[in-house]
Formats: sequence, structure tokens, C-alpha cells
Amino acid sequence: MTLYQWFVFFLIVQVIHFLGTWKLYEAAGRKRWEAAIPVYNAIVLMKIIGRPTWWTLLLFIPIINLIMFPVIWVETLRSFGKRSSLDTFLGIATCGLYIFYVNYTQKLNYVTDRSLNPDNKTADTVSSLLFAIIVATLVHTYFLQPYTIPTSSLEKSLLVGDFLFVSKMNYGARVPMTTIALPMVHDSIPLTKRKSYLNWPQLPYFRLPAFQKIHNCDIVVFNWPADTVYKFRDNSGRRADKPIDKKSNYVKRCVGIPGDSLSIKDGIVYINGQLLALPERAKPQYSYKVALDGKTPIDFEYLFKDMNVTDGAGFTSDKRDTLFISALTSAGAERLKNVPGITSVKREISKGVENGIFPHINKWNRDNFGPIYIPQAGKTVALTTETLPFYKMIITEYEGNDLKVNGDEIRINGQVAKEYTFKQNYYWMMGDNRHNSEDSRYWGYVPENHIVGKPVFIWMSWDTNGKGLGKIRWERLFTTVGGDGQPQSYFKLFLLALAAFFVGEYFWKKRKEKKN
Repeated sequence: MTLYQWFVFFLIVQVIHFLGTWKLYEAAGRKRWEAAIPVYNAIVLMKIIGRPTWWTLLLFIPIINLIMFPVIWVETLRSFGKRSSLDTFLGIATCGLYIFYVNYTQKLNYVTDRSLNPDNKTADTVSSLLFAIIVATLVHTYFLQPYTIPTSSLEKSLLVGDFLFVSKMNYGARVPMTTIALPMVHDSIPLTKRKSYLNWPQLPYFRLPAFQKIHNCDIVVFNWPADTVYKFRDNSGRRADKPIDKKSNYVKRCVGIPGDSLSIKDGIVYINGQLLALPERAKPQYSYKVALDGKTPIDFEYLFKDMNVTDGAGFTSDKRDTLFISALTSAGAERLKNVPGITSVKREISKGVENGIFPHINKWNRDNFGPIYIPQAGKTVALTTETLPFYKMIITEYEGNDLKVNGDEIRINGQVAKEYTFKQNYYWMMGDNRHNSEDSRYWGYVPENHIVGKPVFIWMSWDTNGKGLGKIRWERLFTTVGGDGQPQSYFKLFLLALAAFFVGEYFWKKRKEKKN
């Protein structure tokens, strides 16, 4: 829905509210017109039902308002003596329209001194649960979101089994575009394959002010533009038709920011003609072929465990004279060169043309790519049949234009186009595990409106190959994701803080008991 459509929808809701509540307002000693003024009517309603004015704000926060509206309906009914279980059920089941019936057909007796305390233990539990869900949803949507690393594309920096907290504030919290969805879940209801949301209506993209911009080499969580998750696909192919904020979450390193010129030469990334300077914590990995003399015994199981080689490795033939390692750092390759029995260690570099490489013009491969321009909002590029493949998805899907090509003629929204001006920023995301990462090299640019947040903290790390307590990677608990130098664990400080909290709470309770 456009902003104009949302404005019309908002006005319709206000008319419905006025028609269904004006008698209630009068019965509570307010003026009839107060039920008709947008926003002000909600503030007055909070006074009528005896709830704080700041509750009004919650009615305008997407997802949160889905929880708040039923609460307000029930509170309104109870303020006029409708406290039975049937009244509560009808208020919620009719999406508040039962208030219309009460407004026009019932004798309205406003309860001025209504008790706001729950009637029984069950009501108290429900009230506490609703409050907890609202707070958790606010935190999850606008501040911090938990995230799990599912693949090895950022191996060495982030490991499979890392549990992260992702900050929504660093790059600006994105207001949910999908307005009707279950709180605190992503695209599906847990333990089912059913959607957790409705595709309509959708809010226009809007982001709160950011604390910082995305820089080269930042690790970023984003919605995967080319979402090929099968759960909700249509019958036409693999692509899933999902709203932007319900596309699958991905985490990669941003190697190209808006305005950059990016190229890859023999697997090495260059930005604006200069070698991309990676942070110390980033350890890019490549595929290697290791040649053996065939005579010297080598304990590869011990060697790879000591080197923390986690991705696949195996012999290329029955002769067992060549070993292929799919992910190895340059430091690891240098170490292998010094192992007795290994005659050479050679990094694999893709040659020729590789299928599936963006922009699908059968020209490049994953190790030799570009140069390409990373689009920047407000910048204009020349548009020809040669450059169009780079920007076709941007023009049509990401920025919502109608595109038609007839020979060498390009028309955008019915007008002949020789150039195109970008409406938003775009980014280029890649995994450090260069030969085991499905990233921008395959599906292109990541639009700004797909950015979710910045990983800031690893609170748990779980190794499925470990045993017992060995499954926990203790050295990774409570470590920061970014920053200079090698990561350090703050787990001991966390335990000390936790112990101090419980000790303080114990003595506070003892002191309170003595006063009583």
C-alpha cells in the first residue's frame, strides 16, 4: 500500500471508531466530537478506560498494535460494565465491532471507579504474559534480535552454531513492512510449515535514524534478495514470493558499499582499484589441492583437528596422491607446506566462464569478476542493452518500475530511457569462505531496505560434533563480533555480574523483611 492508500485507510478507521463509540464517550462525560479527532480520540479513550496516555503510542507501532487492539476493546467493554466471558469473547472475535452493538443497543453505565487489578490468578497471568510479549516484541523488532549462524560462509569469524545478538539500532531500526504477523517469529509458525504473516497490507519502507553507516568489511544481517526457500514457493519455480522483511535472514561481510567500483582478481577483492584491507579477525578461505609424495604417512585427522579445518577435505582419486581441501586460510596453507610428505599446496582459482554468476552474461567466474559499480542513491548511470543486466532487478523488483525492452530501445514506465537514477543505496555482500558461500557473486546487489542489522555479540556457541560439555565452545561465549584484534570472552565478567545481582537481591530481601 502507498502512503496515500494508508492515509485513506487511517481515515476510514477513524470514521468507524467515531460511529461505534461516540455514545460511549458521552456516557463517560466527554464530548461527542472527541471521538472523531484522530489520535486525540485515542488519548481521551485511555482516560476513559483508566489506562496511561502512553498506551496511545503502542496503538501505532506495527505488530505491537495487533496485541494492543484486543486489549483496548476488552478494556472499553469493561469500563461500561460488560465484564462477562461472553462479552470478552465477542469483543475479540468480532474485531471490536461488538462495541457497535453495545454503543447503540445497550444502556450505557460508565464505571468511574473500576478496579484495574486482575479479577483472579488466571487474569493476572494473562495480563503479565501480554505485557511480557509486548516488551519482548519491542526489543526484538527495534533493538536486539537473536540469530543463529546456519552455514560456514563466514567460517573463522562466525562459526556454525554461534548464537548472536543482532543490533537493529546501529544501522537504524527498520519499521516492519508486514503489518499482520505473529510477534517474535520470522516467516513461519514454529514446528509447522505455515506462514506466520499475511502478505497484505504492507507498510512503505521506513527506517529510524542510524547510529552509524555500513562500512567496507562490516558483518551485516540482511534479508536475502533472491530468497529461494521452498516453503511458500508458487508452482512457477524456486523463487519464494515473500515480503521483504519476511525473506530469509542471511549474514555476510559487506565488501562493497554504495558508490564503490568492485572487482575480483584470482579470488582477491579490489575496491576502487585498491586491495580490500580486511580486519584482523577476517580470515578468508579458499579451496586448495595438496600433492603428497605417497610414501610418508600423515595423520590428517589429527592435523586437521589441530588446524581447525572444519569444511570438507578428501582425496581426488584412488591413488590418494592428491588431497582437496574446500576451505583453508593462507596461514593454514603455509603450515601444510612444511608438513613432511606434502610436496605442494596450490590454491584453486576458477578459470573461464562459470554458470550462475551475476549478472548472468556468461563472462565471469567466482574468482575473476568485474569491475562493477555498486549503485548509490541519487546517482545516475547510462542505460544500454549492455548495462541493463546489471540493473534490471533494481529497476523492476527493488524500485518497482515497469520495464520493457524492444531491440535496443529501453522503456521505463512507458518512457524511452537512456539513463537511470537510483532511488536507494545498494551493497555487495560476500562470505569469507570464498568457495563455499552463496553470496552477491551469484545474485547481485543487496538493497538498503533489505538490511536487518549488525551482529554485535556471541552469547552462546554450540559445536554439534562435540561431546557433553565439550559441545559448548567456552572461549566464544560472550565475545564481541566486531572490533580490532582477536575476540576476547567476557563470560567471566558476566558470571561475576550475575553473582553480584543475586547476592544483592538476597540482601535487599533480607533488609525488607527486617523493616516489615
